[in-house]
Formats: sequence, C-alpha cells, structure tokens
Amino acid sequence: MRRFLVSAAHKSSGKTTVAVGLAAAFMARGSTVQTFKKGPDYIDPMWLTQASGRPCRNLDPYLCNEAEIRAAFDLHAAGADVALVEGNKGLYDGLALDGSNSNAAVARMLDLPVALVIDARGMTRGIAPLILGYQAFDRDIRIAGVILNQLGGSRHEAKLRAVIEHYTDVPVLGAVHHDPRLAIVERHLGLMPSNEAGNAAAHVAQIGAAIAAQVDLDRLLAVAGDTPPVAAPVPPARATAAEIRIGIARDRAFGFYYADDLDALAAAGATLVAFDTLADTHLPDIDALFIGGGFPELFARELEANAALRERIRRAIDAGLPVYAECGGLMYLARSLTHAGRACRMVGAIDGDVVMHERPVGRGYVVLEETPAFPWPQEPGAGVEIRAHEFHYASLENLPADTRFAYRVGRGHGVDGQHDGIVTKNVLASFVHRRCTDRSNWAARFVAFVRASGCGQRRAANAAWVDPASAGEALVV
Repeated sequence: MRRFLVSAAHKSSGKTTVAVGLAAAFMARGSTVQTFKKGPDYIDPMWLTQASGRPCRNLDPYLCNEAEIRAAFDLHAAGADVALVEGNKGLYDGLALDGSNSNAAVARMLDLPVALVIDARGMTRGIAPLILGYQAFDRDIRIAGVILNQLGGSRHEAKLRAVIEHYTDVPVLGAVHHDPRLAIVERHLGLMPSNEAGNAAAHVAQIGAAIAAQVDLDRLLAVAGDTPPVAAPVPPARATAAEIRIGIARDRAFGFYYADDLDALAAAGATLVAFDTLADTHLPDIDALFIGGGFPELFARELEANAALRERIRRAIDAGLPVYAECGGLMYLARSLTHAGRACRMVGAIDGDVVMHERPVGRGYVVLEETPAFPWPQEPGAGVEIRAHEFHYASLENLPADTRFAYRVGRGHGVDGQHDGIVTKNVLASFVHRRCTDRSNWAARFVAFVRASGCGQRRAANAAWVDPASAGEALVV
C-alpha cells in the first residue's frame, strides 16, 4: 500500500482540488483508493468520497486520541492500494503551539510522506526559501515532493522547475496550470458540498483527468514508498438487541455526517433510513430521527413549501419521537428561519427563531459539559469535558426564559455563549457537532435512549403521524 499526506503551505492553495483529482486519477487507473481528511470537516470528505467511491474518514487529533486515529487509519486503509490523507490549512498549522494537532503531527503519527501543494501565483525564485523553510522547520517531516498549483503557463512552470532543481533536493511531482473549470465553488462555509452539485460526478472526473495529465502519478507513488499491508483492527460487533430504525435527512439541504458516526449507530443496532426534507411528504417507518448539518438557509423556501413533511415531523415530536439534530438540523426544527431578510416557516418543534448573519456566530472547536437536563443515558466517565466543533452564521432568538439546555459551554459559543443543546420533549438539538470517540460515544447513548423510549411500538404509536391521510385525518398546514 502507498500512503501519503496532501498538505499545503497555507489555506486556499487548491489542496482539495488536487487531492480530489489524485483520488479520481488513481481510481481511473484501477486502484482502490481510501481517502481521509484531517480535522473537523464535512464538505471536503463529501468530494473525496465522490472521487474514491469509498466513504472518506476524518482524522482529528483534537477530538480523538492517537490510538483512535491509528486504529481508524488501519481499519479503513486495509485492502486499499492507495491511502490519501488530505490535510487542512497549512502543513504546520494547528491550535497547539507545539504543533501536536497539526497536519505535520498526523504525518508523523502515521508515517506519511508529504506532497506539498504550493499556490505559485506570482512566484519565481521566492519559491526556493519557502520549500527550504518547510523542510528545515521540522526535520522529522519528510516532504517527498511538491505539486505546483495555479501556474500561469509553460514559461512560469519552467522557471519554477529550474529554481527548485537548483536550490533544493525536493522533486517536483506535478505542475497544475490555472484552469477555472477545475474550481469547486466556494462560499461562506468553504466549498459547495457535492450533494448540491448536480454534476458532481462529471466535475470530479474532469478534475481527475486534469490532475492525471499534470502530475506524475508514478513518481508520487514511488516517493510515497511501499508499505506492507496493515492488519486491520476488528470492527466493533453489531448489537444483538432488536433493530431500531432511525430516519436520517440526506438531501441537498442536509448532508453533514461523519462516516464513522454512522458506523457507530449501525454497530449500536440502528438501521439508517434516508429521507428527503425537500421532496418527501411522509416520514419513513422509523423509531427516531437524526438531522445533521447542512445549508437549510439556502433551501429555506423549499423547506417551507414542504408543509406536509414539516407538520408530520412536528406531530411526531409532539407524540414523543426521539430526535437528535445538529446545527442545520436545529435550524430546521426552529419556528422560523430568516435569511437575506426573508423569514420562512420551519418545523416549529423548538420555540425560537433562527436568524442568519453575514459573519460567523460560532466557529471552531468547543468544549462542553453536560448538564442534568441532558436526556440520554449516562456512560462511564460522564462529567468529563466533551470536545466538539461548531461553524454557524446563525443565532437562535426569542427563546423562552425556561429553555432547558443540555450543555454548558466552556469554550465556543453554542446558542448564547454559555449554553447549547436545546432539550424539548425527546429532542436534543444543538449548534455543535459531536464525534463518536472512546470517551464520548454519543451514537450508542442515542440508540439506548431510543430503545428506552419505546422501540418496538413504532407502528402503533406512529400511525397518527406517518400517514394521517390514510386515517382520514387532514393535515393542518
């Protein structure tokens, strides 16, 4: 197996486009490619998943410990010909002064050579001290080669190659010329998710062809080295208790889910049943709901127009349906959502109104502590800090004074800078996103909560809201 980290000198160097293109190019050559993304990110992994045909996995040294990261890498890289890890921001960037949660730390942890992507617009001779500085900063990190990006033409490429060859011993693995057709659309939270791009497959194929033509794939594999196949850890056994069915919103408005968390839900005994908040008028036959993040503000009018589904979700919640919602899911469950001056009705299960702003309200890693209002069963080690992350431009306004919160916020913003996690009936809805870890297995706790809330009585209890029309009951919209 060949393994390597695709990193960059700084953010917005075109690293994701290069990583997606490499995954697609190796796939087109018949290789089995497993992709990983360093850090808390949903959007880049969606594109990497599209490119590789296998779920991208997140490696986050702030949220997970080293043993978990190694185990996840070994488990999912097993059987792959190429293991490609895409970094976030720059190679040495990270929260910790000592670099312990940087991309370089992940490279060291997993023994990954680095393919350094450099946005070389406007650069000639100055690229040499940049490369030399990245080499010298940490001699334990092996920069196996550079991929020059956003080049102005063949003359620009020739000058850069000459400079790098003269002043450094770092090979040039590729030179990607500026081409606006390869760009993935960016907006306030980063790249446009692939679930919104109707041409995602064709676009990824185009990027893959361009990267294959401008990057020496064989040389990249050569500098990546040949690692013996890893012995994959045994995945956790699936729970043997009665199956529960969890509806999961997966459409253009909602799509932010960690693959490992979905695996954890399945291991706890849940079957995930996808539904579309924009097109479906009925809920599937389920015991609970999981509504993750996304961009509901961009689809607010369509969500409002699907009044039948909104009403059925509200009735289901009133009848006791367990629901877990993160960020975009919280926004959907609120009374209204205002974006660009227009207010749209949402589900109304949460007695508050969401307002979008031009600048982030909450952004980055958070530290939480559960309050007595937290609804799910406790687990060993309860009371320790919970690490999570948030990234939202929304505020939640007009909440009642007696609103119950599941979290105290030690770091971050959440709902009001001090609290997060609205608790109402059997709903837990927060701005923060959690990860399943050894210290904080939220998936197993949620499934246990669903079981305790009446698993097995689904059809009888839910008849009134699964399809009110069949019972002769008119929907109030």
